[in-house]
Amino acid sequence: MPRPFELEILSDELLGREGGFLAIRRRHLRNLRPDGSRSREWVYDFVDRGMGVDAVVLLLWRRAPGGAYEVLLRDGLRPALMWGRPPERCALPDTRDYFMLTETVAGIVEVGEHGEEALRRRAAEEAHEEAGISIDPATVTLLGSGFPSPGMTPEKFHFAAAEVPAGAAGEPPRGDGSPMEEGATVRWVELGHAIALCRSGEIEDLKTEVALRRLKDRLDHLEPWSAL
Repeated sequence: MPRPFELEILSDELLGREGGFLAIRRRHLRNLRPDGSRSREWVYDFVDRGMGVDAVVLLLWRRAPGGAYEVLLRDGLRPALMWGRPPERCALPDTRDYFMLTETVAGIVEVGEHGEEALRRRAAEEAHEEAGISIDPATVTLLGSGFPSPGMTPEKFHFAAAEVPAGAAGEPPRGDGSPMEEGATVRWVELGHAIALCRSGEIEDLKTEVALRRLKDRLDHLEPWSAL
């Protein structure tokens, strides 16, 4: 699709970070049209994360007795939801305190990690850090990608899944050493029930719902998994 115009960058600033996790990239822009005319100046802000742009979203699953599938979910700290949603600014009443949020395993793809094999290695590392489960990167299947919030961040989610053999022993998640990882817990939930929890609103993390539905689609239509 051809561009209707180009963007002329008048200034570029990086606001914040200074040892923190995120910064804001602020650019003053004008639309430069094919006829040479220009729009008025406007400002566009987006999130800049220095340690890596994208993230891997990993759904660990296992075969349960009776032919069912179970998936691993993680409950962890999410302060942004506690403090960033004052009631007077929310569209609908929201009574949850969101101290912990149910999600799947996920982590930042760090600077220098490029290509599908690097994504598989990052997924395996996150499985060990966040779930205490060791998997072979070669067993990680990629399930496509997508942008969670393209209006404010360039981050792309790379969805992936890996089977955990029945009876495989795990260990307490070690986390990444950050205090933010303290108190996190993991649990196994039947796949269909997990999707039902998304429909009911008990699970509100959209990347987790996308991962669950993509996994279900694979398991429903592309058996045997080992052939993928």
